[in-house]
Amino acid sequence: MFTNILGYPRIGGHRELKKACESYWAGESTLRDLQLTAKEIRRHNWLLQQQAGIDLIPCNDFSFYDQVLDMCLTVSAIPERFHPLVEQQQFPETDLLFAMARGYQKDGYDITAMEMTKWFDTNYHYIVPEFYANQQFNLLSDKIVNECREAIQAGIQPKPVILGPVSFLLCGKEKEEGFHRIDLLKNLLPVYKKLMQQLDELNIRTIQFDEPYLSLNLTDAERKGVVYTYNELSKVTPRISILLASYFECYGENLTTVLGLPVQTIHLDLVRCSSQLDDILATDFAKSDKKLSLGVIDGRNIWKNDFENSLKLIQKAVAAIGTDRIMIAPSCSLLHVPCDLSFETALPAEIKNWLSFAKQKVEEVVALKQLATNAAGAAALLDENKQAIASRRTSPLIHKTHVKERVAAITDADAHRNSVFASRRQQQQALLKLPLFPTTTIGSFPQTADIRQLRAQLKKGSITLEAYNTAIKASTETCVRMQEELNIDVLVHGEFERNDMVEYFGEQLEGYVFTKNGWVQSYGSRCVKPPVIFGDVERKAPMTVEWTSYAQSLTNRPMKGMLTGPVTILQWSFVRDDQPRETTTMQIALAIRDEVSDLEKAGIKVIQIDEPAIREGLPLRKENWAAYLQWAVKAFKVSSCSVEDSTQIHTHMCYSEFNDIIDSIAAMDADVITIETSRSQMELLDAFADFKYPNEIGPGVYDIHSPRVPTVQEMEQLLQKAADVIPVEHLWVNPDCGLKTRKWPETKQALQNMVEAAAKARAKAGVVVA
Repeated sequence: MFTNILGYPRIGGHRELKKACESYWAGESTLRDLQLTAKEIRRHNWLLQQQAGIDLIPCNDFSFYDQVLDMCLTVSAIPERFHPLVEQQQFPETDLLFAMARGYQKDGYDITAMEMTKWFDTNYHYIVPEFYANQQFNLLSDKIVNECREAIQAGIQPKPVILGPVSFLLCGKEKEEGFHRIDLLKNLLPVYKKLMQQLDELNIRTIQFDEPYLSLNLTDAERKGVVYTYNELSKVTPRISILLASYFECYGENLTTVLGLPVQTIHLDLVRCSSQLDDILATDFAKSDKKLSLGVIDGRNIWKNDFENSLKLIQKAVAAIGTDRIMIAPSCSLLHVPCDLSFETALPAEIKNWLSFAKQKVEEVVALKQLATNAAGAAALLDENKQAIASRRTSPLIHKTHVKERVAAITDADAHRNSVFASRRQQQQALLKLPLFPTTTIGSFPQTADIRQLRAQLKKGSITLEAYNTAIKASTETCVRMQEELNIDVLVHGEFERNDMVEYFGEQLEGYVFTKNGWVQSYGSRCVKPPVIFGDVERKAPMTVEWTSYAQSLTNRPMKGMLTGPVTILQWSFVRDDQPRETTTMQIALAIRDEVSDLEKAGIKVIQIDEPAIREGLPLRKENWAAYLQWAVKAFKVSSCSVEDSTQIHTHMCYSEFNDIIDSIAAMDADVITIETSRSQMELLDAFADFKYPNEIGPGVYDIHSPRVPTVQEMEQLLQKAADVIPVEHLWVNPDCGLKTRKWPETKQALQNMVEAAAKARAKAGVVVA
């Protein structure tokens, strides 16, 4: 029996990679400094797994940005606009990677970044490959080979983790008409074959090909592409064993195809879909010599594994195919969980005993192998685990009868506004008196080092709460005055008092607990620290009213109340797994509903409830969509429908594909929706136009994930694209997302350009601009 890890967190236990990247981008350190930090993180991860007793240790799970972008460089899938950088002999590969991810606006160049989107149903993001008909590929980057060589030199026998050819293509987008990206397999596979030959020369004996698209509903052509791909790759060298990994769901109707592939090992996510083990064992799989990697430990959540449940699955597999054909593994890469629970010294002891981070999950994998093989001392491990599981199951910390009763009492009336949108819109226009193409921002403004330092000082007790509040009020007023000077129509208070759009609310809700160092990567250097929902959730007091009311007192312009929606709070937390997600979401929705009501009572007439994760939470398999969308939409409406018709409800969504769920987006019935569209050049608007989306919409004209400042002309062009498909009286003008991660100079210039672009759009529409 073997142990297998699919991937390990790459940010470092104390976010060393984030700090090193941002230092390099700021010109405060050298490329060599950055590379040394990366090398140390890789070495630490490899040795940690080796010392724990892991047999198959992943390599190439490290990235400076994301694994899909790495593959773009590896196979030379580099958009033409970046070719001038490629042609510079002294331009480092790492700088090219960052330019593709973040854009490049210096040395006489002004190159827009590639599009970014969510990695399946996670809060992790990746850069979207761009494909053209008959595109040619070649082996450009030697990152994979170099990191394998580095691991070998460190005394590790590595298992390279490579995004499979089919999923790499399906992760991308066609940038011209007349072909499907899966058609590029014949051009792409020679590069993968060459890479396999190079790895064979390094004496690599197992390659993990990640094909997460095998968990989705594939077309016949895509399934044929899978068969063609692995028939070809299996011929490269008989000395390399292929481990095919999919995760986040069942193989579903793709299972027959997968079982017929000439691969040596198949990985199963038995956390998301334990039933697929029975599906496989019901076939003649036992007659083959293929191995199973059993993903029994949750790679996406932080709860301690229930060894008894996992052992039942392992023993079932052993009984059918024998011990030597079994690998024990997490369900997916551990990229999605924090590094090490031992860093958490302030968690309540009872709750900490229920948790497991990446390092502890590695230890759980090894412990399960010991239990499954009756190793000496294993019984004590099982007893300890049983006690922890029982402690959580029976703890009085978790359950609140009155919260459960309130959820049970929700009616259909709680999820509907008083009037239809057309009627509400008239009342809102009369109250707010906004111009055509009204301008706003999504919520946050730059969180500079001095703001973060203030928060740290308050936590350490080195400044008083009064001093902290005074400083935050000063920043809020500065932000309000700047927006007034820029002539933005609907203002925000800047959110300087908030650490994170989910953590801030979780800290004020019952049923949550917080880590000090539980960071996970969201994209690039962006890390988040998801709160942990351990029990029933409720709001005890107003959470945002004081700061929003203060900001509104500074201006006569409308001030948006800024809230995070229930589905996003759920998705971006580590969620309890002892009750349905729907139930937890409705508990959160009621807490947000109470906050919305209090904001309205305080005189706030525009309230934004952000739901960027509603598309992210969509099940991967289409047959499960309807049930999820029903309760997700209902949760948003429960949170938002307590207000009068004259109160304008906004929502925000970013990096989502809306085409296939546009009817559910419309059913949310927000008065205004703002979405990311700048990187995709308004491509996402097609879904809203085709559907004839009835409410107002703010397509983003400013990519906040890039440091480059878009010109007035760029934004004008984007607005014109929007006006071509959406009635101008329904259009708002705003950035793609919040401005928290940006710096002030670029923010001011970009917003100034945005307001000017809106003014020109009004003038073009024949409206007199004041």
